[in-house]
Amino acid sequence: MNPVSPDRIREIVSGIASAGVMVIGDVMLDRYVWGLVSRISPEAPVPIVDVHDETSRLGGAANVATNVASLGARCRLVGVVGDDAVGVDLADRAGRLGVTVDGLIVDPGRPTTVKTRVIAHNQQVVRTDKESRGEVEGAVQEEILSRAMEGLSECDAIIVSDYGKGVINKDLLEKLIPATRTAGKIITVDPKETHFRNYRRVSLITPNQFEAGGAMGRRIDDEKSLLEVGWEIMKLLESDALLITRGADGMSLFEQDGSFSHFPTAARKVYDVTGAGDTVISAFTLSLSAGATMAEAAQLANHAAGIVIREVGTASAGPEELIESFLSDGQGDL
Repeated sequence: MNPVSPDRIREIVSGIASAGVMVIGDVMLDRYVWGLVSRISPEAPVPIVDVHDETSRLGGAANVATNVASLGARCRLVGVVGDDAVGVDLADRAGRLGVTVDGLIVDPGRPTTVKTRVIAHNQQVVRTDKESRGEVEGAVQEEILSRAMEGLSECDAIIVSDYGKGVINKDLLEKLIPATRTAGKIITVDPKETHFRNYRRVSLITPNQFEAGGAMGRRIDDEKSLLEVGWEIMKLLESDALLITRGADGMSLFEQDGSFSHFPTAARKVYDVTGAGDTVISAFTLSLSAGATMAEAAQLANHAAGIVIREVGTASAGPEELIESFLSDGQGDL
């Protein structure tokens, strides 16, 4: 792997500011209940959390949009919310970040997805989910595709953020992927195993190690199995590239020309990996939109992920933080 030069980093990060990305997928709100545990309940052998604070952040595809906006690019968000206060809150939060939210469709038949994490002493105690995982149908599905197609001419790239909550399905992908490629635009996917074989011919797919192995019916536990699974996926999907994220072991990039690159993790401290995949695909896609090669984009994505996992909860990285991460990694003065 050849490190990206300081001048090249500056060029790519600068180019991100003029990029436009449409994020389509499962939006959600992440709620956090913060507290301390000092006793066990007399009613059941469970900890009692003394709550000190409650916060909320955008999650799922909405967190991807947050990452895109944080890096300075234009972003349009397409997804589904319920006819509820959470949906209003989610759209309002995204709008305040500069994300265009006219692609959010209200479906009265399902709730806005909410994940609530109870955290004590910086450790997650329990998580509760309020959601519907059934596929969207009928007029709502048609409207999702319509708004995606409307936004295609105005963006440089599309990010498909598939959390398996019903927005992304086979019918949508069969129409969206060919239309995007015909228009000469980038389309990247943060996948769900259930739809894996429907992501054919995308620009990039970014499964984690578990998802990649699961999609091929095997386990990745060493370099040999990693390479076998990676090239099997490339052959199956005919994508331009595949990035397998491997947690503490970094990232591995497979390209259509047969090249393979590995990138050790750029993280120095790890507090929470929640949302790291959202950051990876956002930074990678924006870098490609700014003219980066696959290998250059992987390095920027690696550093962006290293920034966000230093914080508890979903987070995002900014342009200056990204540049500083490369500086502190010994890649010279910018």
